[in-house]
Amino acid sequence: MLVARITDTHITSSGKLALPRLPPKGGVVDTASGLERAVAALVRLQPLPDITVVTGDLVDAGEPAEYAYFRGLLAPLRMPVFVIPGNHDAREPMREAFTGDGYLPRRGFLNYVTDEFPLRIVGLDTLVPGEAGGELCSDRLKWIDDTLAAAPDRPTLILMHHPPFTTGIAPMDRMGLGGSVDFAEIIRRHPQVERICCGHVHRAIECRFAGTIAGTAPSTAHQATLDLRCDEPFTFAFEPPGYHLHYWREEVGLVTHTAQIGDWPRLYQADEGQLRIG
Repeated sequence: MLVARITDTHITSSGKLALPRLPPKGGVVDTASGLERAVAALVRLQPLPDITVVTGDLVDAGEPAEYAYFRGLLAPLRMPVFVIPGNHDAREPMREAFTGDGYLPRRGFLNYVTDEFPLRIVGLDTLVPGEAGGELCSDRLKWIDDTLAAAPDRPTLILMHHPPFTTGIAPMDRMGLGGSVDFAEIIRRHPQVERICCGHVHRAIECRFAGTIAGTAPSTAHQATLDLRCDEPFTFAFEPPGYHLHYWREEVGLVTHTAQIGDWPRLYQADEGQLRIG
């Protein structure tokens, strides 16, 4: 099974740019163009991924018009798409935008499970409205524990926005996940969890966590600056955007590839042993 993962797309209303600055007024990041390039990269993959997942911050302000635009940008994808909310999202507009897909619950937290693939997909809502950081409250912790206990023999991929580990990027860690200690105890009881896929940090980071692997992925737009000093301000860098491709086989487990989005030349070896670029 192949799972394509994109994250932190931060789509604004049509025609607007993200990350406003003063002065001058106006944004600086064309997140819609970034998502278009990401979608184009995914549809060119061979073999085509079985599903695409988006690990939060789908849009920038949680507005219905942003979700409508986001859905339009995803339209070229020829596989099912599963999403979870990030801190820039809003539950009710997001629920309404994806109600026709059938996997989001009609009320409450946007937690869900899909069992229709070889790899079980579990979406976990860490959103706290109005806050940059996330939270796994007692209700959500019980839900994930019960959900994992219901299928102990099914290899499982957990999707959540806020990473449950310290990244070393201090401004992001200050917007971290409450309840992560209790979450770790739950994950240790459920060894079928192949990987925990997170967003929020706008770069690829991996960490051994509670007997499995947890990691974040690059944004399809702007990346958080890789700066591990504890007293530096929060900045973004215009590094190449990217995505993750998770390759799962029962006899191997889950293997994760990080790919940068762009038109890169290839080096071919011809039959006569000569190399050519194409």
